[in-house]
Amino acid sequence: MKQKRLALWLKCIIVGTGVCGAAVYFYLLPFWGGKIAAASPGLAHCYWPWQLFLWLTAVPCCAVLLLGWRIAADVGRDAFFSKPNARRFRKVALWTLGDTAFFFLGNLLLLAIGYSHPGVAFLACLIVFAGIAVAVASLLSSHLVYKAARLREENELTI
Repeated sequence: MKQKRLALWLKCIIVGTGVCGAAVYFYLLPFWGGKIAAASPGLAHCYWPWQLFLWLTAVPCCAVLLLGWRIAADVGRDAFFSKPNARRFRKVALWTLGDTAFFFLGNLLLLAIGYSHPGVAFLACLIVFAGIAVAVASLLSSHLVYKAARLREENELTI
């Protein structure tokens, strides 16, 4: 597969992920939250704290998508193995770890003040595990891309 075609596919995947994420954050979650609040009036006071909390978790996701777009653009220019891409993968890992920590601590806080349920906190642990897995994969990718970039630079200097 040619670099430009691969970059186009990556960009399509990034756009699709962004559209799906927007649908989840701005349609499904408010819809489900409204249904739960309507079905259980005792939980209606929890709707807006949870909604704002979940919307805040979307901010790092947007930053990661932007970094992914830049990486895909470098793939199209045949510059994937570069130090800027290694830094971008590291930033993806840091954004992911930050978002995961925020999500975990926010869930604990909402549980502590009585705005959550232990079952929700348990399910949040699965999301936290997935976030940690993405962060570790991004750190590994950063390390490998950095090593490949160094090798590429050394080979370009060889006569």
